[in-house]
Amino acid sequence: MTVQQPLPVQDPSVWTASQQNARPEDWCHVLSPTDVAEIDAALLHVQQSGLALTDVTQQDFRLPTLGPKLKQFTKEVVDGRGFQIMKGVPVHRYTAAESTTVYWGLGTYWGKIVPQNKKAHLIGHVRDIHKGDGLKNPINRVYSTNAAEPWHVDDADVVGLLCLSTAKEGGLTSWSSSGSIYNRLLESHPDYVKVLSEDCYLDRKNEIPAGKKPYFVLPVFTRHKGHLCCFYADNYYQLCQRHEEVPRLTPTQLAAFAEFNRLAGLDELRMDMKLQPGDIQLLHNHSIVHCRSGFTDYQEEERKRHLLRMWITPEQGWPLPEQFADRYHTVEIGNRGGIYCPDESPYVPLDPYQ
Repeated sequence: MTVQQPLPVQDPSVWTASQQNARPEDWCHVLSPTDVAEIDAALLHVQQSGLALTDVTQQDFRLPTLGPKLKQFTKEVVDGRGFQIMKGVPVHRYTAAESTTVYWGLGTYWGKIVPQNKKAHLIGHVRDIHKGDGLKNPINRVYSTNAAEPWHVDDADVVGLLCLSTAKEGGLTSWSSSGSIYNRLLESHPDYVKVLSEDCYLDRKNEIPAGKKPYFVLPVFTRHKGHLCCFYADNYYQLCQRHEEVPRLTPTQLAAFAEFNRLAGLDELRMDMKLQPGDIQLLHNHSIVHCRSGFTDYQEEERKRHLLRMWITPEQGWPLPEQFADRYHTVEIGNRGGIYCPDESPYVPLDPYQ
């Protein structure tokens, strides 16, 4: 009997770097003076309202002309190319609290904001809080260190980053189309596509929801209801080997991971950007993988590299197979994603060391 081979992915999220770099106006929006004025007015309204930040909704953060653009960005991120850049948030004249409030307000136009670590942070601080020693403990999440982050996705439909300050050196953000990687693998290593479409074991890094095991199981590639869903987290496969009951990684799996990483990093597939203060990046985790180079910080605390991160589940999203519920809490569109650990209530910390 002839085994039918998978077909290449054909949708707007499959692209090359040259295709995207030829049309930056399609994916990079520079805020206009009118956009910024609307943000400032919305910020002032929230400050005067006395509302707790997590109670602020779109109705409280009104953006008459920018708001529809923000919603269109979400549509393009989910159903289009898979990413969007927005420049010009005036963080240079905002306090830390004001930048956080503005970011939350913008986020309400993109979807539900979900917790992103065991402390239930709704807005996370991407910053080296370990003074260069973060990887001495492999349980530490890499975003809280200055180390290079390998290719991965985050645990929600969309991840957003707002840059507050840059590193002295390094900290380059890169992203690639997982559909393009899949198509290249299908052409050159169909055996790797097969193994990456089977169950892979990933560590939870001690961020364990009630009733769950300290690891979860998902394929890298899942074809479901017309979409190719990708879930990839390179160092989480390796760390999961610390659990005796987890199957050992095979040479074929290790080779497939290595080839995935190589393809993601090809100049022809990889987009690069050094995010600047006031830049926002949105990525669709089901169709885009991303990484970050290591960095060296300034000595002064106020000059250290600092970004705010948000995990978002939009009102409209791809259908996901039920297996994702073990990591995503549920597969219900508009309500899924995030990390929910016992005895923690979601909140927004202003201090990166909280």
